[in-house]
Amino acid sequence: MRLRVYGRRYCHLCDDMIVALRALQSELTFQFEVLDVDSDAALEARYGELVPVLVDAHDAEICHYWLDEDALRKRLALK
Repeated sequence: MRLRVYGRRYCHLCDDMIVALRALQSELTFQFEVLDVDSDAALEARYGELVPVLVDAHDAEICHYWLDEDALRKRLALK
């Protein structure tokens, strides 16, 4: 499954989520990309202060602020 993290530079919560996702990749089967919300006015308007936001391939939110590992596992089980 392909996931996406909406975040921004200089965001410690974003960095924490990315580190946590990388740690889980060896156990779970998923890929993810990181998009900077500040690079696009529509993304900034949509996600603003919610970052980081983890979404699935359909842009459905899995979690925000912190990685919710249980929610991620449930979403990956549905693939």
